[in-house]
Amino acid sequence: MRAITHDEIRDRVAELAVDAACDLEPDILDALVAARDREESGLARDVLDLLLVNADMASRERLPVCQDTGVCTVFVEMGMEVRIEGDIRAAVEAGVEKGYREGFLRMSVCDPLTRKNTMTNTPPVVHFEPVPGDRLKITMLPKGCGSENMSALSMLPPSSGLDGIERFVVDTVVRAGSNPCPPVIVGVGIGGDFEMAALLAKKSLLRPVGEPSARQDLAELEARLLTAVNAAGCGVEGFGGSNTCLAVHASLYPSHIASLPVAVNIQCHAHRHKEVVI
Repeated sequence: MRAITHDEIRDRVAELAVDAACDLEPDILDALVAARDREESGLARDVLDLLLVNADMASRERLPVCQDTGVCTVFVEMGMEVRIEGDIRAAVEAGVEKGYREGFLRMSVCDPLTRKNTMTNTPPVVHFEPVPGDRLKITMLPKGCGSENMSALSMLPPSSGLDGIERFVVDTVVRAGSNPCPPVIVGVGIGGDFEMAALLAKKSLLRPVGEPSARQDLAELEARLLTAVNAAGCGVEGFGGSNTCLAVHASLYPSHIASLPVAVNIQCHAHRHKEVVI
């Protein structure tokens, strides 16, 4: 068994919080460049240029890419040969607080009834998964609520079939309009049950932008959804054009014979995510 301390986890999570806020990953930057190069609308192309300038300045100056530094979703893959010295959930929470405080990131988490701010950007939403090995993998996905608020879930009847899935996904993204700051990435979860569909949709956002599903029929569904969303014409930041959406990533899980859960989790152009392996 390999021991990992509370303080090590806290410090690495704090680094992830700051890095995620300030540095976009190469996959999203490449996708934005590709969108700019193929965009036919002059206004939309100019806005894409501004988004790329903003991302470059944020990285160089260590400033948040977006002022909404979000609620932190944290995925923890726990090696079964790892022993945590202390409370791992408390360590993750302390890391989020430390990172947001030291990085001067906006504190956005509040009590849902009183609306009183916790002033620490905690608690984060944490998902633990046991895996083989002696490593701890921590992935942070901060979500601003311009995009998160536009997400949706539906318990479709199985008779809806593929057509029903496609209608729900496209209608959800089109109805969102400019609210999630397009161009967006769309995560889709199909199957499982109520909470599994939502979790699948959010985890789908972590796939490299534009990488198709390994399953052929699902990859074809992703391509159809991407085409349909972009054909609707909302465009970059709602100014029109052909790049409302950069990618659709869908994931599946077996479901009950009488159920067809479908969840849509929308991510903005500032697709912030970071991971570390301890």
